[in-house]
Amino acid sequence: MSVPRASTPLSRLLPPLILGGAGLSHQVFRNPNSTQALQLLKRAFQLGLRAIDTSAYYHPSEELLGEALSHPDITNNYSRDQYLLMTKVGRISATHFDYSPAWVRQSVTRSLRRLHTRYLDVVFCHDVEFVPEEEVLEAIGVLLEMVRDGHIRYVGISGYRIDILVRIARRVKEQYLRPLDVVQNWAQLTLQNDRLARDGLTALQEAGVSCVCSSSPLAIGLLRAGGVPVGDLGDFHPAPAGLRLAAQKAADYVTSWGESLAELALRYAIRHAQLASTADFRVATITGVTSVSELEENFATARRVLVDSDELRLLWKADVSSEESVHNDQEESLCAAVQEILGPWHNYSFPSPGDGWDVAAKRPVLVRL
Repeated sequence: MSVPRASTPLSRLLPPLILGGAGLSHQVFRNPNSTQALQLLKRAFQLGLRAIDTSAYYHPSEELLGEALSHPDITNNYSRDQYLLMTKVGRISATHFDYSPAWVRQSVTRSLRRLHTRYLDVVFCHDVEFVPEEEVLEAIGVLLEMVRDGHIRYVGISGYRIDILVRIARRVKEQYLRPLDVVQNWAQLTLQNDRLARDGLTALQEAGVSCVCSSSPLAIGLLRAGGVPVGDLGDFHPAPAGLRLAAQKAADYVTSWGESLAELALRYAIRHAQLASTADFRVATITGVTSVSELEENFATARRVLVDSDELRLLWKADVSSEESVHNDQEESLCAAVQEILGPWHNYSFPSPGDGWDVAAKRPVLVRL
């Protein structure tokens, strides 16, 4: 099997909706398992969702995905060039990071083995705000060498701090005379916090970035009824009690109108990602799921927004018919009401390194949904 050359800009390949692998981690699911992973992938591929984002940090996501991808139910029906695999390097545990060249190479090699593939479509440096920028730049240089060797097709960075993502993107373009292919930011193109649209997208474009992945459209499970997700490792969510209470009040209000806050928030995130996209600049939404029912609900929600034929085509030519786009006065009113209920928590940003947050004293954010 030959490795596809990355002559095509990633913006032409990246679909508007990406399957997040964090749902197959101990952080958000109790006892993630191979049966769950295979069921998810089979249904996702049937629906046309064939871009997957994961990380070695989302243990045991890589192993479970690799086992599922190598199952005959997948290999007999889909070739490797029919789906995109994205993973990350650098973050090892809640407080342990290793961006050294040796570990970056070892981590990529391990991901290749775990995912049962000869190449990775995208590799991100994971949560770059936690380490010195010089270490990030050195790690990017290693990943670019692995691009030349054919192990990786595209290189990116991920993190929460938009200012740091922009600054590193600018420095990469200056130092390596080529831009980053993609940047991933989480929980900041949401109904609760839309700072990415206001503070990041234009700056990233100016740094030459042609793709942005917006993950955690539900703010790590905050924007839904029933509270934040709790997996085998307990309650990791960084939202303060006041924000959690406001989010639950918003969910109750939306329910009283016969709507779901989770669906409303997902539509909001996907719509705003598409409004920011152009022919040469794509903003994609990564959504994490833990079950086939969640997957089908998210896909049905996405279809209510992605009615343009080109957008549907980017769902890997799925056999779907477009539905009338849901964007009416009631939806706008509900979104405005949610933001009013959030009050001072609207556009609140979670604590992050560089914001006076003591990483050793407080549990960092573990996953993105």
